[in-house]
Amino acid sequence: MSNINDYLLWRGDLLFAEAGFNEVDNLIFSELVYVDFRDIAPSVQSKETISLKEASRLFFERHTDEEIQAKVSSTKVSAFLMREMAKTRRFSEARLGSYVDEVDPKEQSQFCAMTIKLDDGSVFVAYSGTDSTMIGWRENFNMSFLTETPGQLKAVEYLNQTISPRQKKIRIGGHSKGGNLAVYACIYCKESIQNRILAVYSNDGPGFMGAMMDKDEYRSMLSKIHTFIPESSIVGLLLEREEDYEVIKSEANGPMQHDVMTWEVLGASLIRSESITKRSELLDKTLKAWVDKMDAKQREDFVDALFTILEEGGIRTIDDLAHMKWKKFVELFKLSSAMERENQEIIKRALKLLLEESQKTIKDSVIKKRK
Repeated sequence: MSNINDYLLWRGDLLFAEAGFNEVDNLIFSELVYVDFRDIAPSVQSKETISLKEASRLFFERHTDEEIQAKVSSTKVSAFLMREMAKTRRFSEARLGSYVDEVDPKEQSQFCAMTIKLDDGSVFVAYSGTDSTMIGWRENFNMSFLTETPGQLKAVEYLNQTISPRQKKIRIGGHSKGGNLAVYACIYCKESIQNRILAVYSNDGPGFMGAMMDKDEYRSMLSKIHTFIPESSIVGLLLEREEDYEVIKSEANGPMQHDVMTWEVLGASLIRSESITKRSELLDKTLKAWVDKMDAKQREDFVDALFTILEEGGIRTIDDLAHMKWKKFVELFKLSSAMERENQEIIKRALKLLLEESQKTIKDSVIKKRK
């Protein structure tokens, strides 16, 4: 089945002024922002831009294919996608600018974004999802108890700072956490910018705390928000959302469907599926029930305990976690200090509750099926 790479071959010869922006283009730009453009794309303080073609050339002058392939992160393919984009008439002259990539351990945030100016006069603001750092992943967990995260506040500030009055056609998007940031930014940015936003895309991005559902600011932007999740979505079903979502077919199975490079494409559209999988539905119900039974303080304690243990075990990145032997992973949960024992108890209680909710959800599903 066709995917993003096939789309580049099919539509790559047509400029945006000749064949308008579509949902697959959104997916491509939401993946592109995962590329490490530090010292390549102009910063947020600069008014300069660089063509995608030139950015790709500079990137591959500094990085070998072998070096990129050695990374554990599934987003490493974004660099190879960029190289293919640079070969096309449609994407090669897109102008990249206002690039920012910040990791702040103190405030537990990882924030990355850039603007992409297209030949039809429109601009796409791309927010990156979680990188390979534990700090980035912790920010995802923090969404379960914070009404607003540092990354969300930065997303609003970024949009207000980078969008000029001259830019009349604005689209915003991102994958995973980036999708959440895109939606949050469009809700709380300046009204003058909101009026010029054509569409906002959340590609398997998590939702929000329940209080967001009742906010007028959120409801006023619902018609512009487009949410896509794969059939076996996990991340995209986290927390709450009011807007409808479209379920997309994927070439992969299970959690690997989170990778947008596996999403199926036909022409200028993503291929729809009738519904999420039964397993994804059960997991969604389980996690929501689990979170609902913990108050904000209990969720915060759980996240603190989990990441304290990982930090004390020297786990700084996803690569560290992926290369860790199972024996060492188990040992992390057998640390001996009083504080560490307290951490273990918090995790045990939370996981026990998760197990109980899982069993209850499965039992209720079986009973419902029999009726």
